[in-house]
Amino acid sequence: MKLNDLNKLIGSPEIVFGKIGEYEKNEAIRRQPKDTAEIKGRIAKAENNLRFIRDNLKLGYFDWCITGCYYTMYQAALALLTAKGFYSKNHDATLCLLIREYYEKGISGEDIEMINRLFIDYNDLVFYVQSKNKREEATYSSKYLFDKHLVEELRIKAVLFVDKAKEILKNAKI
Repeated sequence: MKLNDLNKLIGSPEIVFGKIGEYEKNEAIRRQPKDTAEIKGRIAKAENNLRFIRDNLKLGYFDWCITGCYYTMYQAALALLTAKGFYSKNHDATLCLLIREYYEKGISGEDIEMINRLFIDYNDLVFYVQSKNKREEATYSSKYLFDKHLVEELRIKAVLFVDKAKEILKNAKI
């Protein structure tokens, strides 16, 4: 998803709700019972992906590190959605649910600190989209040489995203 499309989603709850309705009709999103084992399994998989990234960064497989960064975040996002009683089998559907369920706008100054610690903010959503786009480039293009600095930056952001997801789940007592 392009950044412009993300901004349209964030700026228009009507578009988000409409897209979610389409995804539900196509069964890309469905309701499911909250499953603590599934949530913990998704977080464990995200943490395992972080170890994969760390190890492959040392070996210079930067394209696989980028792919790993995206899937690290994707697993954490799926854990968050499972905690809200959703299953998603589509990356864009997942993003729409993240926006609807976790992204807040028009908050008070007091809320900003809490949201910074507990909820997904705009930068997290932008990183999710950017990492998906980089993952597609790393996975599907013939390019295999990527900048180590870029990969390290993505790795750090993936770690922070997983930590934020774990904090949200902890505060939800999951």
